Amino acid sequence: MNTLRAKYADEIEAILAKYPPEHKRSAVMPLLYLAQREEGYVTAQAMAEIAEILEISITDVASVVGFYSLYYDQPHGRYHIQVCTDLPCALRGAEDFLKALCQALGIGVGQVTPDGLFTVEEVKCIGACHRAPVFQVQGDGEIVFHENQTLETALAVIEALRQKAHQEKEGTA
Repeated sequence: MNTLRAKYADEIEAILAKYPPEHKRSAVMPLLYLAQREEGYVTAQAMAEIAEILEISITDVASVVGFYSLYYDQPHGRYHIQVCTDLPCALRGAEDFLKALCQALGIGVGQVTPDGLFTVEEVKCIGACHRAPVFQVQGDGEIVFHENQTLETALAVIEALRQKAHQEKEGTA
């Protein structure tokens, strides 16, 4: 079954048109983004189809998914909260921040909140070492950075996202 091709034929063609035919493997990242857009993660079927489209191995596609923190091969919450804990951020309290955030949400790193909205992840370097603790939220087709965070400011961001999701569910957004 060619789900991606069936649903997104025009978008796939537009993506592939940006690359010379002999370098179409370079389209792997935009195709992964396209595949992830609907389900929130890249399914094994989508990886196989991308490999077929680009004439590369499934392993090549899966290695990109595994390397970049932008792609997921398992279901997660609607919002991915990625906390940087690289050394400079750790020196500014990121590890304690991550622990407190997970405790406040009642989950561990990599787990999903009971309402299905949030997954907290530990990542390395999102480019804001001087403003740690820092996290980025991926969801609803965007990535939003939050710098100089405290537990209170982070929980306010999370509550705003929770309210937005609730309003959308109720049809009042």
